[in-house]
Amino acid sequence: MAERVSVIATVLNEVASIEALLQSLAEQTRLPDEIVIVDGGSTDGTLERLQAFAARSPLPMQVLSRPGANISAGRNAAIAAARGEIIASTDAGVRLGRTWLERLIAPFEGPNAPDVVSGFFVPEPRTLFERVLGAITLPALGEVRAEAFYPSSRSVAFRRAAWEAVGGYPEWLDYCEDLVFDFALRDAGFTFAFAPGAIAHFRPRPTLKAFIKQYYRYARGDGKADLWRYRHLVRYGTYGLLGPGVILLAAFHHPAWWAAFALGLAAMMRTPWRRLRPWLEGLSLKERIIALGWMPVIRIAGDFAKMAGYPVGVCWRWRYAPKAPWPKRQW
Repeated sequence: MAERVSVIATVLNEVASIEALLQSLAEQTRLPDEIVIVDGGSTDGTLERLQAFAARSPLPMQVLSRPGANISAGRNAAIAAARGEIIASTDAGVRLGRTWLERLIAPFEGPNAPDVVSGFFVPEPRTLFERVLGAITLPALGEVRAEAFYPSSRSVAFRRAAWEAVGGYPEWLDYCEDLVFDFALRDAGFTFAFAPGAIAHFRPRPTLKAFIKQYYRYARGDGKADLWRYRHLVRYGTYGLLGPGVILLAAFHHPAWWAAFALGLAAMMRTPWRRLRPWLEGLSLKERIIALGWMPVIRIAGDFAKMAGYPVGVCWRWRYAPKAPWPKRQW
């Protein structure tokens, strides 16, 4: 391939996981032409680990320190410093499959080459809780419609020219920034391809508290960027009106309404159960019971975290969001 390929990432306090990312980059079947990593102000020794790796790496590698930079600003800084025409983006906390980069950039070499290539990502759990969490919160490969898939920046490649054309990642956003970047690329007419074999492995959040915090932040980002407005309204309607209404009808009108409540709860668990079922193979009976117990807890806790985070983001948008329009998705 004549075009240079730069791999970029941002990190912050990732000393426990940074070696896995760096080692997986060094073991790629198609090595990057350079690596550029921006540290956002780590205090746990991550920056020093990066600098030590860069000093002994046979690959050209830049390590930039940008204390206080959010993920968007860090990615933009890394891309600005990179020299490649093709930018492959990943994240801290990730272990890349050996053929990740080879498969990710392959579509750029073929006929009708796209401007953006979406890779895929799968959970790499270490505990039973992480196994359940990763299974029920992430789409399975079979659920993905390539033409409508919006890539995560933990596994994506795009032309530098496309990044420049849309003004880079939105630095006023701290979460959901990669979705807004994806929307900008699609709305600008850039073409996408899907490379399901370009796999990034990542560890799900290790505790329920960490998961709730993650989903709160995601929903806050949705509110800031005005994303998925109607989805959030449906969630408020379900938990604030429909659910309590059915309970009141069951309690004060007729017990048969409890059947409607049970059916509604079963409908909510349908997708989590479909995703979790293959992951139950190989578990003991006790582990399966625990996993099934976690399923509704995770689903409902995630919904409440989103309902808490979304209005905080909306209030922020009303006060601070840029006046210029940006790509939105409100369904």
